[in-house]
Amino acid sequence: MLRKVNGIEVNIDPIPIRDISFPSPFPAGLEFSSPARGTWNIAHQGMLIPQAHEIFVCAASCLRGVVLTAYEMRAEKRFSTVAVEESNLIEGNMEDLIIDGVSHIIEELPQKPPCVLVYTSCVHHFCGCDLDMVYRELRSRFPKIDFTDCYMNPIMRKSGRTPDQIMRSRFYSLLKPKDILPGSVAFIGNDFSTAKDSTLYKALSSAGIKIYELTECKTYEEYQEMARAEYYIVDYPSAKVGGEDLSERLSGKLLYLPFTFTYKEIRENVRKLSEALPIVLPDFDAEEEKCEEALASLKELIKDTPVAIDYTSFTRPLGLARLLLDHGFNVRRVYADVFIGEEKEDYEYLCKKHPDLEVWPTLSPQMRFAADHQRSDYLCIGQKAAHFNGAPHFVDIVENGGLYGYQAVTKLCELMEDAFRNEKDIRERISKKAWGCESCI
Repeated sequence: MLRKVNGIEVNIDPIPIRDISFPSPFPAGLEFSSPARGTWNIAHQGMLIPQAHEIFVCAASCLRGVVLTAYEMRAEKRFSTVAVEESNLIEGNMEDLIIDGVSHIIEELPQKPPCVLVYTSCVHHFCGCDLDMVYRELRSRFPKIDFTDCYMNPIMRKSGRTPDQIMRSRFYSLLKPKDILPGSVAFIGNDFSTAKDSTLYKALSSAGIKIYELTECKTYEEYQEMARAEYYIVDYPSAKVGGEDLSERLSGKLLYLPFTFTYKEIRENVRKLSEALPIVLPDFDAEEEKCEEALASLKELIKDTPVAIDYTSFTRPLGLARLLLDHGFNVRRVYADVFIGEEKEDYEYLCKKHPDLEVWPTLSPQMRFAADHQRSDYLCIGQKAAHFNGAPHFVDIVENGGLYGYQAVTKLCELMEDAFRNEKDIRERISKKAWGCESCI
């Protein structure tokens, strides 16, 4: 489908999966941001550290989004800003601006926070700001406050560690060494608490193993107790580097057990956990039978209803498409701009078995005109898929939603059944930032 916009030909046709380049199907360039706002940003994530105070240091125009984020999540009392102006660049006093601005904010707070997250931006890297000196001075002035460096830096998006990877690492940079509690574990890097009935959590809790998780901490002291964990469990791909950093710094042992929809991988992950900790292995055959029954029941209900999936719902959209297609579901569309390397096997499988599966971008400016391709009869998994299809029947979930293992399959079936039976208000749902986070909108 082509549309002329001021004389420019706009192509918004999808690409069959057999014809895409893996892992990046679409060329980089000018980007479009859809109104689906359910994923978390760096301001939401920093607030997970109990009693932390965030200070963003950047130009006023860049501050708009995070200021609104703090207000929308009712966290404005834990949030402050320091505005960078042109004069700071001309006069070369960027270090003084950060030190004096952060110091003034802390001194004016009615109660001193136990830790402060300072977010610098791309302009500080452009001008060669001495951030090491800045943090040395701040720690000298406020020895009872823990400081960590965070970044709101879009130039990091295409090389090295991504902003998401960096932020999930900074979650734990404030942890101080403690005596290790043998056999204890900490779930690392998730925005959502791991579901209590998920495969890993059930295995650990049934064995009486102490479990730490940032999302469950209520105070800064509870947060510091996470340093006692002997094992760090990471299931979110972007959090792996954070787990590696923490393991190197505190000497805990990293267990990378990535989220997956593949039964074989789920078995391997649980077995890997059992090699490290004294857990009882679940009855894999029985668990997989429950998944098969749930999938069969769902297929009988929705029949050939077309299905669309977007990458914000689960970290492995191709793995999800493979699972559903192999069980007879009519998956037509996947919305994603890049795939993680762990999906290579699913990509190759889909190219052979389901070569006509459509892959759509979400960041391409042409997607502003996706209304021409809307299909309100679709059952969508993810907010972006719902938006681009104008489909009120959708599963409202982001970033795996705390699900894991066999429970992720059975729970997804429940969510898809509910979405099939009940409509949602797309505009009302997707306009709220950070799915699952308190919002005053």
